Amino acid sequence: MKVILSLILLFSFLFAQPHGKFLQTPYERPFKVVYELFFDHPEKLRPALGWISNVLFVLTNPPYNFSPDDIEIVVVSHGRELPVFAMKNRSQYQDIVERLESLSMYGVKFKVCKMAAEQIYGLSDKDFYPFVELVPSAITDIIHWQLKGYALMIPQVLEIRR
Repeated sequence: MKVILSLILLFSFLFAQPHGKFLQTPYERPFKVVYELFFDHPEKLRPALGWISNVLFVLTNPPYNFSPDDIEIVVVSHGRELPVFAMKNRSQYQDIVERLESLSMYGVKFKVCKMAAEQIYGLSDKDFYPFVELVPSAITDIIHWQLKGYALMIPQVLEIRR
């Protein structure tokens, strides 16, 4: 038994690569994802948008060359980042809002929980940018998109303390 194990180990070393191997994943159209945003601070929206930008960048560049029509991204917000989507806070979150506007031009759909907007922040549909839609409930909407075949992504934005 030891001889057999030794031979298997020897062959595995002989055919092993000295480094990692790149795999070109064969992503398929349409690429559908729903992002759930529920952060404890509005500023965490900034790095979370990188998760969305990453998907768009990878899929719209070679070798994939997807068009924006091939990528369906829905973002549902219901946390403390919600005030960033309100027009009255533009000056406070100018750079984040510009990224949101840019992503919306790529077809990313931004949805905000109506219950959270009204009950927690006292905001109505008139308070939000034209690229934002209010939905009855973030939780119900996220389930709706999953049932339509969208993959669920929940960005994790961690604070690194030294």
